[in-house]
Amino acid sequence: MHRTDTGRTDGPGGGSGVDREFLALERELAVFLRRARASSGEMARQLHPDLEASAYGLLVRLEETGSLRATDLAGYFGVGKATMSRQLRALERLGLVVREPDPADGRASLIRLTEEGLHRFRRVRDARRERYVAKLAGWDRAEIAELARLLHQLNARAED
Repeated sequence: MHRTDTGRTDGPGGGSGVDREFLALERELAVFLRRARASSGEMARQLHPDLEASAYGLLVRLEETGSLRATDLAGYFGVGKATMSRQLRALERLGLVVREPDPADGRASLIRLTEEGLHRFRRVRDARRERYVAKLAGWDRAEIAELARLLHQLNARAED
């Protein structure tokens, strides 16, 4: 592989004309996402042994917002209504979420965490946060804040 004067790499595995910074970003995001999926699966199983990994993110969002329509959840996560309905039915069967009439539109429902769902979620979330605190113990608080800011920026751009 040879490096051009512009910082681009050409050759095996480098992709013609691709900036090495973007290759490094892609590699690190792939590792991060793989580990995040595994971690979400572990967190979901701690909530309930029959819970799918993707359900943990739904619970995070519901805890943040209080309640949402299923269509809003589907849009937020970029999945279809059928997929979201299936995931929500599973959460309902486990007693972690409940549907209530939407006061703004009697034809629609709002999904919210049950007391049991909220209790289980917070217990698991707090344990996860403690792991982050331990793993990042050597980091300066400003670095952690900067990482959070940059990830937020990346997530916001992904919505565009």
